[in-house]
Amino acid sequence: MNFRIEATDTQARAGRLSLAHGEVLTPIFMPVGTQACVKGLDAWDIKNFLQTSIILANTYHLYLRPGEKTIQTLGGLHHFTQYDGNFLTDSGGFQAFSLGKNMKKCDGGIAFKSHIDGSEHFFTPQKVLDIQYALNSDIMMVLDDLIGLPAPKDRITLSVEKTTQWAKESLTHHLRQKSLGIGLHNALFAITQGGTDMSLRQKSAQDLSDLEGFDGYAIGGLAVGEEAEEMYDTIACVNTYLPSHKPRYLMGVGTPENILEAIERGVDMFDCVMPTRNARNATLFSTTGKVHIKSARYKTDDTPLDKQCDCHTCQHYSKAYLHHLFRANEITYHRLASIHNLKFYLNLVKGAREAIFKGNFAAYKKDFYSRTSQSQD
Repeated sequence: MNFRIEATDTQARAGRLSLAHGEVLTPIFMPVGTQACVKGLDAWDIKNFLQTSIILANTYHLYLRPGEKTIQTLGGLHHFTQYDGNFLTDSGGFQAFSLGKNMKKCDGGIAFKSHIDGSEHFFTPQKVLDIQYALNSDIMMVLDDLIGLPAPKDRITLSVEKTTQWAKESLTHHLRQKSLGIGLHNALFAITQGGTDMSLRQKSAQDLSDLEGFDGYAIGGLAVGEEAEEMYDTIACVNTYLPSHKPRYLMGVGTPENILEAIERGVDMFDCVMPTRNARNATLFSTTGKVHIKSARYKTDDTPLDKQCDCHTCQHYSKAYLHHLFRANEITYHRLASIHNLKFYLNLVKGAREAIFKGNFAAYKKDFYSRTSQSQD
């Protein structure tokens, strides 16, 4: 893996990330394909309509179904899905966090019961990497100890300590496997924790940076109950102590506004289920504000969803048609709406990249806020 920064505008960065399945221009938003599938879309849609070079899949879900060995036998994620771009796979830490009482964290890993059939499993730092080797993802995430906020300081401290220890074990395992010819083209990212406690965030970032061997770093444990300004301050703090020459990935965040604020603070990579989830629930993003397509006002509206959008949906279909499809509960609605929302996010980060090169990112962000401050309804 290779990463180079091509332009900066204050703290905002435009970079080029070279991975096993092609280059990724940053800032980048990664569509979420949890089950090796972006909901409602296939590889053709992703390649031709979204034109994105990287998507995310999830280790926890693919481990349970169909199983990493099955995917390995079928040629890894790329052949299995027929998507020839890059895959980043999450470690499953967030999914374990979401299981609540069906999950127990131990010193050596995470014990959990499958949400599918109740079967018992145990993830260690080494095991989640072995799963990701089998999936052959281009970027692998280490196992981390994610907690919700607010939380007592002693619990956040334990989260930082455990996450660092698991990161050490992951790096040791990865280097050993590479010496055996395994995982030579699979990049490994560490994950910082620490809640919104600046001293703990600094410690997490510095301790992980000192390990010297990770290809990139993620900011985890945010958008889990804290205020937006707390999140932004935390991002700025973490990026102060992460290596400037490595990519920075903000996990699971968030709104378009969150993304622009994080880019301004030096983040390069993002993922979130929001664009597809909101699409399925009738909320569509546009350059002039959110559109709640189920509203009766769109029943006879023959205009595109967003006249400024170059996506397949906006180029071919009207608000009236999308309104009808949603009201009729047609599956086609989910596809067309998801294509639009994801393209909106991808255009957002593409525009940010262009603005960074021009040195006017602040104006780009200000213009976005002024245009999208009001819903169209």
